[in-house]
Amino acid sequence: MGFRFSSLAIGILAAAIAACSTTASAQSAAVAARATPAQTAQPLEAMPYSPSLDLSDLDRSVDPCEDFYKFSCGGWQKNNPIPADQARWSVYGKLADENQQFLWGILREAAAAKDRTPVQQKIGDYFWACMDTAAIDRRGYDPLKPGLARVNALDTRAKLIAAIAGIHHELPGTYFFGSGTQQDDADSNTVIASVGAGGLGLPDRDYYLKTDVKSVTLREQYAAYIVKLMGMIGEPEARAKADADAVMRIETALAKASLTRVDRRDPHKVYHKMTLAELHGLDPAIDWAAYFATQGVAGVASLNVSQPEFMKAVDAELTTESLDALRAYLRFHLATAEAPSLAMPFQQAQFDFFSTTLRGVPSMPPRWKTCTRQVDRSLGEALGQEFVRRTFSASMKAETQKMTEQVETAMGEEIAGLDWMSPETKQEALRKLHAIRNKIGYPETWRDYSALTIKRDDYFGNVLRAIQFEDAREWRKLGKPVDRNEWGMTPPTVNAYFDSKMNDINFPAGVLQPPLYDAKLDDAPNYGDTGSTIGHELTHAFDDEGRQFDSNGNLHDWWTAADAKGFEDRINCIRDQYAGYVVVDDIHINSKLTSGEDVADLGGTLLAYIAWKKQTEGMTLASRDGFTPDQRYFVGMAQWACENDRPENLRVSAATDPHSPGVARVNGVVVNMPEFQKAFSCKAGQAMVKEKVCRVW
Repeated sequence: MGFRFSSLAIGILAAAIAACSTTASAQSAAVAARATPAQTAQPLEAMPYSPSLDLSDLDRSVDPCEDFYKFSCGGWQKNNPIPADQARWSVYGKLADENQQFLWGILREAAAAKDRTPVQQKIGDYFWACMDTAAIDRRGYDPLKPGLARVNALDTRAKLIAAIAGIHHELPGTYFFGSGTQQDDADSNTVIASVGAGGLGLPDRDYYLKTDVKSVTLREQYAAYIVKLMGMIGEPEARAKADADAVMRIETALAKASLTRVDRRDPHKVYHKMTLAELHGLDPAIDWAAYFATQGVAGVASLNVSQPEFMKAVDAELTTESLDALRAYLRFHLATAEAPSLAMPFQQAQFDFFSTTLRGVPSMPPRWKTCTRQVDRSLGEALGQEFVRRTFSASMKAETQKMTEQVETAMGEEIAGLDWMSPETKQEALRKLHAIRNKIGYPETWRDYSALTIKRDDYFGNVLRAIQFEDAREWRKLGKPVDRNEWGMTPPTVNAYFDSKMNDINFPAGVLQPPLYDAKLDDAPNYGDTGSTIGHELTHAFDDEGRQFDSNGNLHDWWTAADAKGFEDRINCIRDQYAGYVVVDDIHINSKLTSGEDVADLGGTLLAYIAWKKQTEGMTLASRDGFTPDQRYFVGMAQWACENDRPENLRVSAATDPHSPGVARVNGVVVNMPEFQKAFSCKAGQAMVKEKVCRVW
């Protein structure tokens, strides 16, 4: 199955790692939003009191002016060790786990019920089939054998190259490159085809290229995993080792031709619109007209080639590597993609490398978690309907919308008052701000899964059909108007995002739950947490990547040269600051990778603070739990980021995650906010006081 650039199929294909290991990616995502309580005109101290801060999360032995993160989260870290089936554990991770338990109940009910809706039938039978481990184990790796036979039958180079189109279309996995559809960067109303980098087994190109001891050792462990997996499908040891050498050689060549993650943050570096003839000039080995016809989209005239140099490397590998090496590469990627859907020995082998070795996770999750995640990936909007019906009210959606509008108003006022931005650029910035759509809770129209067949006794078939269903759904978008109501996350997801091409901010219902937001609490911590989240996503529209797209979601430079320089000067202040923070060992934050999130953290916290002050203007705010309202705002802002992380996972995150660690996402923000220093009476010379503060928005 070809890689999908803007699709939930990414999650389905990633199940090879994620479903068997951890919710780390969801936990490390950008702060998300929850709903705010309806406001009244009465003074806050006159409202019924309810505890608003979990004081056990604090570490009062720490001076907040020396380490605000430790002060706010030290107790939480002590009381919340990392579960054995997790790479990291956080406030977000705990909520994700609680949501999964809730979804588990929904799925058990749907699996057992006799009188079911079509949606309940699909999610219930998918879950039932996934939970039937005895049936899965009895099949061994039989489901994999037809694909292996198909690869082994490719007895000429020409046949192998021609077969890639069908393999992308029909089988799970990533093979040489990715393909799919995307919004056209230059015309966000149009969906175009796209091809780009893919085909690697390790998390990032740099894993193949670094020469330090840990990187060399990890490559050896990855090669050992390849050998083990090839042995499990019947290859003799000598052949398995030769196959591992071939896979490593091909993947290393592809890695060398891949852009870095920092380069991929520059939209101009991943947008190269070409004709099919121009793509053929980069990679003439593949019959591209036939390739797209196989995907069901004959007649592709133009497309985006996100990494042209990579496609040249693909051509070189396909034309110079031996046929045996190319077949070995296909066999391995097929086997590792299908391993999570096979008998336990295959699941365990993959878990041992991708979760234990790579991220330090000791134990596989219980099967109900694996199956719940899998249903969410494959049938996310079907399961989401059941989740939303039980957890997300219309009033909750309205309250979240209200807070979002308040933060947007604050940003508009901040833009209007900037002293470094010209009137011309301000006008376009405000145009973009006012055009942003707020998508809260769940889609307006639910996805139709009626064409997807789910069988109670065919787990492997369900997985494969779900991937093919999503693949076909993506390709059908080609040449049609963009559906601006579509979501890129499922409703139960504990996360949020901004989409530059859609120009919208998205807050799934799954993240609008306690403890991240609790309607019983007072405004200060809720705005500190939820408001900062909303501001965070809003700021992404104007970070170093998002600012390059206009109000329509088109890649278009609407900045004057002087204003662009002013922006870069200010963002470089943040980059320089965060580059000084250590992630683990001697590895520092790659602030060129994280700068978008770092800017959003700072901007979001400031915008929410302004919105909170405006919302409570004229009210007499009482201290609670020994904290002033301003202090409570900042503690609320900090405690969303409480986390514990395994060192192995921190190393992966340092290379791949555009978010900084929690300690930097808190301390890195407050050192730039005089409002914080005033709230806690911090003095010059203390760690949370910086002589030269950074500020963009």
